[in-house]
Amino acid sequence: MTSRRRRFAERRKACGFNQEEFGEAVGVDRSTVQRWENGKNDPQPWQRPKIAKALAVTANELDALLVPDACVSPQSPNAWLAVVPASSDDEFDALELARRVSASDAGKETLGRLENSFDELAMKYPTSPPQELLERVRKHSAYVAHLMDARMTLGEKRRLYVVGGWFQLLGATLHIDLNQEHAATARLQTAAALAQHAEHREIEAWCYETDAWRVLTDGEYGRALELSKIAQEVAPTGTSAAIQAAAQEGRARARLGEGPETYAAIDRVQRMSAALVPRKGTEHHYQYDPGKSLAYTATTLAWAGDPAAETYAREVIARLAPARDIEKWPRRVASANIDLALALLVDNRLDEACNAAERAILSGRIVPSNHWRALEVVRAVERRQLPEASDLREAYEGLKVLPTGDRGSPR
Repeated sequence: MTSRRRRFAERRKACGFNQEEFGEAVGVDRSTVQRWENGKNDPQPWQRPKIAKALAVTANELDALLVPDACVSPQSPNAWLAVVPASSDDEFDALELARRVSASDAGKETLGRLENSFDELAMKYPTSPPQELLERVRKHSAYVAHLMDARMTLGEKRRLYVVGGWFQLLGATLHIDLNQEHAATARLQTAAALAQHAEHREIEAWCYETDAWRVLTDGEYGRALELSKIAQEVAPTGTSAAIQAAAQEGRARARLGEGPETYAAIDRVQRMSAALVPRKGTEHHYQYDPGKSLAYTATTLAWAGDPAAETYAREVIARLAPARDIEKWPRRVASANIDLALALLVDNRLDEACNAAERAILSGRIVPSNHWRALEVVRAVERRQLPEASDLREAYEGLKVLPTGDRGSPR
């Protein structure tokens, strides 16, 4: 009895090939590709290097893809979102040693390292599995709590509150990505409290903006608009928090069908982001950059039903995913493919829309909090009764199979 090779077929689709195109890329006909995917035949040894190159995988990874479905242990197709082992404690041993050799119990060396660690994690956010980052955020947050009662100057205490607030904020964002609502709420409240103690208005503004995104994903568009406006009032002028909150306002207004106000928010974001001088890496989650402006504009226009979303979405994809290797995609590329699919549906370019949506879903880069966006495209395709609807629905159902992962956090 033969067994399908679903993962092999999904990798082929995620790389943008239909069966005929893939056959041309590796020098065989479409029926041969069908037999490989149905498990009826195996690729010959001399064909495998071409196959691996076309799929952008190693020889070992290709061997794994060619294992029949019946021989694969049940697991989530979203390996990117799978649970990872806890990181080593070496990093915290070094932090503790730095603390002990400083003049105070939490000196400049320790605080500087904590601040650098936060920036590192914030820059890894776009491309790293949420569980992996959350494990490190937990450990850093615990270490900050360990230092709270230590002997230190007022200036050092404020720095500790600030870096603790950033870690709590990032943790809340990761919990939202994983649909862990109660844990997200607790961390947002703690981040806001630390920000108020330190009189750090930007962290406080980010808390409101992050909550705006959370309620937006739950369909509470009016509340999202309200929170984004509060965030803009709290945020210092010209900061990344102020820009991001304005972008969130645009998204909320697009969902509410407020056309003129939506475009006004887009214009405001583009003006502010053009004037911003980045102080950190361009992929820092709490540092706005021109690439984010493109991505937010694409989403906002897609939700407004404006075909111009296509141009912005394609620009995001071209900038961040010039190669076919989906393993290196940042999350924004998956979102941009969903935006592209929505724009193409508006323009009745149905085949292209389905391809873009399938690439986004099969990339594994869509976190649970964004599953609803993929579902919007699936339902739109189903309403049109397109032949691709069943494949797209199957891919989406696979996307929802997610390991429980973080068993200690409520959902």
